[in-house]
Amino acid sequence: MDNSNIKDPLFRKAVDAIDAGDIISLQNLLEESPTLVNTRLDTRDEGYFKNPYLLWFVADNPIRHEKLPANICDVTRLIIKFVKQNAPDSFHEQIEYTLGLVSTGRIPRQSGVQIEWIDLLIDAGATPGNGIGALAHGNVDAARHLIERGGTLTLTTAICLNRKEDIMRLSAEATKEDKQIALMAAAFYGNPQMIEFLLNTGVDVNAYIDGSSGFHSHATALHQAVFSGSLDSVKLLVHAGANPGLKDRVYDGTPLEWASHMQTEEKDQAMNKKYEAIESYLTGR
Repeated sequence: MDNSNIKDPLFRKAVDAIDAGDIISLQNLLEESPTLVNTRLDTRDEGYFKNPYLLWFVADNPIRHEKLPANICDVTRLIIKFVKQNAPDSFHEQIEYTLGLVSTGRIPRQSGVQIEWIDLLIDAGATPGNGIGALAHGNVDAARHLIERGGTLTLTTAICLNRKEDIMRLSAEATKEDKQIALMAAAFYGNPQMIEFLLNTGVDVNAYIDGSSGFHSHATALHQAVFSGSLDSVKLLVHAGANPGLKDRVYDGTPLEWASHMQTEEKDQAMNKKYEAIESYLTGR
């Protein structure tokens, strides 16, 4: 979303102040117009950033600028203070969703303040959750910290965080759905040992998963293994019966087409070679 598309002039000024880290201007705006913190912007968007509160703009998720001001935690702290004072009914909703945006975002991770930011939001009252959303976006350290701050440990998080004793305990009580999500995560991270472990529990190697699980529901475990660049993971899944002809539900691509698509000039040579090896294997089957 480009700031120029924000039709509400006061809301746009507040977002500009957030992006610039201009705490003085932001505080003045919120003091003059305290209802800004309880206003939901009409984005006419059905995505995950539909009708956002002002607080949700702090995370740059969805990405608008590829960077954050150095004082973004102070900016967040200021807005939280005004939300508490002027929008208590929506306070919990606002900080919960902000924590989700911060813990799943690439820019928060690259900014170097993601962990501090997570602490700020949890200390303000947000619940840590289970870390799966963070894991589904490659934010392993964020997921680990969420669990350390009291988040719910699941089979998926235990596998991705390599908590071996917990894996054995949780797998014994895991539901079929839990195991399917865990397989998707193990494939996403290219972990053949955990893929084999889960295959031995009887998971459906060709299943798509519920979109609410945290991991993307449009692809199979084989697609995710291709994405990881792990040839060993791809081979394990194929040998276990994974169907290379299944297409993902968004881009209509097979795992082989994913392997071809992943080879780009932007990736380093080593990663492209991994995708080439996977492509060669899937082609030659």
